[in-house]
Amino acid sequence: MGTARGAIICESLKPGTSLEGHGVTIVRLARYEVADTPDWQPPVWTMVEFEAPDDVSDRLAQELAEALRSPGWYANWNTDAEAVVVFPNRIFRYRHGDLAAREEAKEHGRRCGVPEPQLDWTD
Repeated sequence: MGTARGAIICESLKPGTSLEGHGVTIVRLARYEVADTPDWQPPVWTMVEFEAPDDVSDRLAQELAEALRSPGWYANWNTDAEAVVVFPNRIFRYRHGDLAAREEAKEHGRRCGVPEPQLDWTD
């Protein structure tokens, strides 16, 4: 079994969100000042970097797709085989290095209001 590694910005979650039962381990919790945020994003973010068994990736993605706020938020992680990018009500999965699939996810992010500099996940 592999490991999923990624991050969730706490401010991106709808109030009342609780993520439990996924075997998630917090690797780091940090607060960041973010420059040039749009009016609807706060200037300070709380980032939870995590690891989880990759077999929970689908369930976690489904829960986050329902829990993320709009406009302009996403969460992402990588398993050994694929990149996972979750927007409100939409999930993208693609093999590492698939530039066309990555661009499709980025284009969706643009349509959702994610500022261009924030479309910077790694895969």
